[in-house]
Amino acid sequence: MTYDIRMEEKFAPLELIDAGRLADDCKEPWWNQSLCRINDSVARLGVLCGEFHWHKHDREDELFFVLDGELLLDLRDEAGDRTHALGPRQGMVVPRGVVHRTRAPSRTVVLMVEAATVVPTGD
Repeated sequence: MTYDIRMEEKFAPLELIDAGRLADDCKEPWWNQSLCRINDSVARLGVLCGEFHWHKHDREDELFFVLDGELLLDLRDEAGDRTHALGPRQGMVVPRGVVHRTRAPSRTVVLMVEAATVVPTGD
């Protein structure tokens, strides 16, 4: 699968962020846009359909918050393999060092908040 990941921050402070319009205008099956910087973090909007590859972030935690659809969050750590299904208005933090992947059985819109140093495809 090809990922369309846009790291440049689209909005400056005090600019209106219309996440709904960005998501509605997105035609890509796997798209990720950095919205803005908040201190040392960045908010990203993702439109997902399909599955991402397994990866981890050695130094940063990552928040996934579902706006629309269903996000399957697969985790692999000392507790074993498991999957959490997140629906609209639900979220979860993946701690640094935890191997994970995201999957969306149908079009899903997700807000992600993470350190600006995160490489979305993993370390």
